[in-house]
Amino acid sequence: MSASLSRLSSRSVSQAHTSIHKASLASPRLHPCFSLNRTFIQRVMSTTKDVSSQSDIAKMAKEKDGSFKRKDSQFRSTIEKGGKFAPEKGRYHLYVSYACPWATRTLIVRKLKGLEEIIPVTVVSPHMGEHGWPFAKADAYPGTDADPLYDSEHVKDLYLRVAPNYDGRFTVPVLFDRKTETIVNNESSEIIRIFNTAFNDLAHRAEIDSINAWVYDTVNNGVYKSGFATTQTAYEAAVRPLFESLDRLEKILAGKDYLCNLRTIRGGYPALHLWMRKLYWNDPAFSTTCNFDHIKTHYYWSHPTVRQPTRIVPVGPVPDIEPL
Repeated sequence: MSASLSRLSSRSVSQAHTSIHKASLASPRLHPCFSLNRTFIQRVMSTTKDVSSQSDIAKMAKEKDGSFKRKDSQFRSTIEKGGKFAPEKGRYHLYVSYACPWATRTLIVRKLKGLEEIIPVTVVSPHMGEHGWPFAKADAYPGTDADPLYDSEHVKDLYLRVAPNYDGRFTVPVLFDRKTETIVNNESSEIIRIFNTAFNDLAHRAEIDSINAWVYDTVNNGVYKSGFATTQTAYEAAVRPLFESLDRLEKILAGKDYLCNLRTIRGGYPALHLWMRKLYWNDPAFSTTCNFDHIKTHYYWSHPTVRQPTRIVPVGPVPDIEPL
């Protein structure tokens, strides 16, 4: 049966659904075998729709000038008392990758806010191939989880389940609502804000917003714009603002002025390096949510603009984080 279903076109599925829906209205006692619900329709359509341009990193569209432009996230709802999505224990589920820094920061805030018993989490494999981020069912990489809600093979299956016509990339993190069976939000900066505001007042909101305005574009996204650039001009246009912002952060933390220079965090930014090590070694919210094996494996295995053709994952640095 599964083989024949996979050959159904979206049009034939739609026609079948319409016919059976009309028949069910005319005959309320229609046998359950002929009931075709929305989940079934979406599952069949997801097998016939070509979404490789959305899931395969090798087919990721580049701008004409060779630069990397990140599209805005499309699921932008929030969790709030009295709203469509109310804060409830066990209602929401977080999907992440240890290899994705956008997802990792949601893990950190989840840990800092003590939401582990309120919002369960599922980790995908770092092997992001032609179908995007896989669950353990498709790639049982160590530390990878199965999808506990739908036994999906890939993150894309979640997106297509709730939005069959979704035209964006199948990214993590994903904050999913089990009650309405939909995605609440897939924008990391908003998810971490949700984790704060849904359960507690957000401290230092104005300061955080002012810094996030330039850190997000030049640092968080700056490493992607630099790493995924395919021309020298696009690379330099991204990498210089990246290090200028690192200098700016160094000044904020240390109260010192630095000339812009391209250098490592360990060797060139002592205040940033100390701050990072204190977070990692003194707070389990950082050390327990950081998996260096997943991080390195993902970037040297999945990304054709970063990895070598041999997909060799380098050893080191040792240690991953230097001691205090």
